[in-house]
Amino acid sequence: MPSPEQFASSELYYSTRAHETIHWTGHSARINRLPAGGPFERAKYAKEELVAELGSAFICAQLGIENEARQDHVDYIHCWLDLLQRDTRAIFRAARAAQKAVGWLEENRHLPKNTGALAD
Repeated sequence: MPSPEQFASSELYYSTRAHETIHWTGHSARINRLPAGGPFERAKYAKEELVAELGSAFICAQLGIENEARQDHVDYIHCWLDLLQRDTRAIFRAARAAQKAVGWLEENRHLPKNTGALAD
């Protein structure tokens, strides 16, 4: 991660950090969600980016952080639309994987447990 000073706002830094942290949970030593070896195919990349973005949104909502749109979202949206057109249940699988990642972070004390009350 670049240093916080390199971001336009603290919200952008923390939402990006949450996104990257969700990717981090996919490693085989943690949740083991990422495909092993080989090139990262476009469809697999789109799925993982959707998981990371949903997980980031969940974390930001839980912590009361404004999740700002980023320029790379435009590129992601094209991949996500392709994915969702091919698989109408992909959003549900991605949301379930994102929630599992957030839960793993909570259980392993990398994130405070959600009390059910979001910040105003």
